This record gives sequence, C-alpha cells and structure tokens, in this order.
Amino acid sequence: MKFLDADGYQSLQLDIVGFLAILGESSVLVQSQVAALSYFFLLPRLVPAPQALIRTSRPERLEPSTGKVVGAYSGGFRDRVNHLAHLLHEGNTLPAYSVRCEKVTYTANLSSDVKARLFGPITWLSILGLFMSGALLGLAIGLNDGFALVAILALSFLSTLVGIGNRWSLKLRQRVANRAVPPSDVVLNYPNGSFLIIKCDEYTARQLYWHPEECDYMVGPTAYRAISLCGTLILMFGVICLGNATLNLQVGFAASYIILNAAYWVVAALPAKWNWDLSSYRVERIKYEGPEQMVTFTEALWKAIAITQTAHWVSVGSIAPVSKGWENWIKEAEHVAQSGPGVWDEKADVVRELPKWDYNAALTEHLDEASATNKV
Repeated sequence: MKFLDADGYQSLQLDIVGFLAILGESSVLVQSQVAALSYFFLLPRLVPAPQALIRTSRPERLEPSTGKVVGAYSGGFRDRVNHLAHLLHEGNTLPAYSVRCEKVTYTANLSSDVKARLFGPITWLSILGLFMSGALLGLAIGLNDGFALVAILALSFLSTLVGIGNRWSLKLRQRVANRAVPPSDVVLNYPNGSFLIIKCDEYTARQLYWHPEECDYMVGPTAYRAISLCGTLILMFGVICLGNATLNLQVGFAASYIILNAAYWVVAALPAKWNWDLSSYRVERIKYEGPEQMVTFTEALWKAIAITQTAHWVSVGSIAPVSKGWENWIKEAEHVAQSGPGVWDEKADVVRELPKWDYNAALTEHLDEASATNKV
C-alpha cells in the first residue's frame, strides 16, 4: 500500500489547507463574547474560523438561560435567568428538585468590576495563536515564501481588526431612586424543578437578576459594518495566498490550525465561569436542615416556601399547578412557614431549622376535597 509516489514528500497535495483556516465556528462562537472583553482579544494572531466573528450584527445583551426569576416579596417576575447570575450560582449544576439558599454581597470594589479573567483559558488561546503566528512568520521569512508571508500577515491582522469591531464593555444597570422597597430576595426556578433562593440587597438584585446585561461596544454599528466588509475581503485574500504557499509552509499552517482547533474545543468544553472574573460578588451558602436535593417537586416547593416564609412568589411566577386543591395547599404552606421558628440568621455556618409539616398528607387532603367539591 502506497501513499506517496516517486516524488515522495513533494507529491503531497495540501491545496485544501485553506479550508482548515475556516473550520471550527462553533467552538469559536461559544466563547467569543467573553473573549472580546479582554485586551488579549486584540492581539494579532491566528484564529480558527475567523469568519465566525464577522457577523452582520452583534449581540446587544449576554445570552440568558432558561428559568424563572421571581421576587420573593417584591412581586417581580422575569422568564429568563441573566447570564452572569447563572454563572455566579452555577445553575447548571443544580440537581433536579434541589433547594439551595445563598447570600450574595456586592463588594463595591471598583477595581474588580465584572470582566474577563486576566489569565483565564481564553487568554491562553490568544497567546497560543500569537505564538503560532510568530512561528509561521519566521518560517515564511526564512524560506523566502512570499505568499505564506502575506497570508500570515493578512490572517493575523484580521484577528486584530475583528477584535476592534467586537470589543465591548459590560454595562450593568444601577439603581437611581433611593425610595423604600420591599425585601429584595429573589427565587430562581429552573426547568428541572430546582429552586435557588438568593438573599441580597436591592443594588445587587437589580444588577444580577432584574436588568439584562447590556453590551457597550467600542465602535458604532456603521463602523462595525465597514470593519466586517474589510475583514471579509482580507479573509478571502489571506486564504488565496495560503493556497499558493509552498508545501513546507502549508504543512506548518495545517499543523497550526489543527492544534488551534483542538485547543478551542477543549476550552469550549470547560466551565464558562472559568473565563469570567466575578470577584465583585461574594457568595455564601446558607445552610438549612435536611438534604439539599429533594425527592419530589412538592417537597422542593415546600422547602422553598419554608425558607422564604412566603408563598406570594409561587403564584406570581406560576410555579405550581393551577387548581383549587393546590391553591389551598399553598395557603396552608405559607401559614405553616410563617408560624414556624425563625429561619434567618446572619451567621453562615449555622444550620437553620424549618417548620415540621406533613406536606404530602396536606396536599392529598386538599386535592381530595377539591375533587369531591367538583363532583357535587
């Protein structure tokens, strides 16, 4: 079995290597928004699938997660969980029917606003791309390959150009009025039936849970469209030059893009929180008696009501089924929660007690009564 003809290595065909430069869109896109927060995003470097960053329009807000945000006492409601809140509380790690309570405090340290982590995984991707670009540039000069030199300069400058077009800063809404408001605690309810009760002040609640995170871009939409047009032309020109490079440089480009694609896939598989600097917010776990993960939705709902000591948010967020039996059960659950022992204590290491109540027997009783009434 033969792979090469009589010319040996020189017979190897790598005209397709240009396609390697535009593969890997999904792994680039999944981390592009947080990457554009970092100044390393402006480095001239090799980036797999740079066309993924050349879009007709840019996201105006960070992508939210599926779930409900309900004000425990304020009556507020949103049908999406903000991106930063989801990352901060690691909502994707909550098991089904689990109930967790956390206290969030804003540190008010202006030097540690929410931003990309300085030396997070995406930073090392930029450094790796810069290293690959420099190595290929030196190789092209050493082998006197003009097409390869132009290709590496074009593709490296392209990353800086699209970096300028996508560069943004995070804009979190601030509270303006100073009027008296109800307690600002919120309840996050995820589709898997889990509940996350957050104890925080109004300032933190508005930043993380109520107002969407807005992207404040460095250049306006008109300038961005011009950058996208120039970037598209540079990309096509660079790929054409890459296809006309000598075999040795094409092998170098192929190896570089294969390594970069693998690295981007690995980083895309890592927890997204690793790329963010959320040190502006301190999160403390508030402990309550019993396991965190419940067996049924009813048990989880009762524990969430017992912790908040109110069921107002259940109806506001349409959390429970709508029926007379459930309505009566929710009213009784709120009464039991409010008549039980006090559950809030500022000490984070204290295990707090919850009221004792046979929630299952009570639900069965209320549903049977509602069913009997309907039959009459």
